[in-house]
Amino acid sequence: METSTPSGSASERLEALGFTLPRVGSDTTYVNHRSVGSSVYVSGQLPYKDGVLLGQGIVGRDVETEAARGLARHAVVNCLAAAAEAVGGLDRVRIVQMLVFVASTPEFGEQSRVADAASDLLFEVLGENGRHARTAIGVAGLPRNSPVEIQMVCTTGATHSSEDGGTSAVPSLSHP
Repeated sequence: METSTPSGSASERLEALGFTLPRVGSDTTYVNHRSVGSSVYVSGQLPYKDGVLLGQGIVGRDVETEAARGLARHAVVNCLAAAAEAVGGLDRVRIVQMLVFVASTPEFGEQSRVADAASDLLFEVLGENGRHARTAIGVAGLPRNSPVEIQMVCTTGATHSSEDGGTSAVPSLSHP
């Protein structure tokens, strides 16, 4: 992954990738985000665009890996919309953690590859504020038969700091 911070505003970088932040809707059962102290918890987001779910099915059976990666990018843009609403703008968003749920067959082992597409978008749009801790989880099913759902925790931040573990002397763990 690239280490330099992209130029321009976060909104400009998002638009250059072909995305715009959607309007954040509301639900009578839950909220799209909840702030506790300086942390903002963003509810799980599905890959909707203009009110339409962009895909359905199980990855590894009905949905190809590349299609699931594209759906993950749409879902994370929806997360960014909720996060930006919570902190007062996209340039103020700093991602702490992302959880990526992939509805997949038991044999499918590329959940992290699906999640990489969302992680890459976060860095492309937010620079160092887009780097995050992450979990990619294979599940039997998701709401509305969506192949991907993404939940995140963020905060307000303008810069990357050493508390993120980037300079730790502890060896980093990686996965293939």
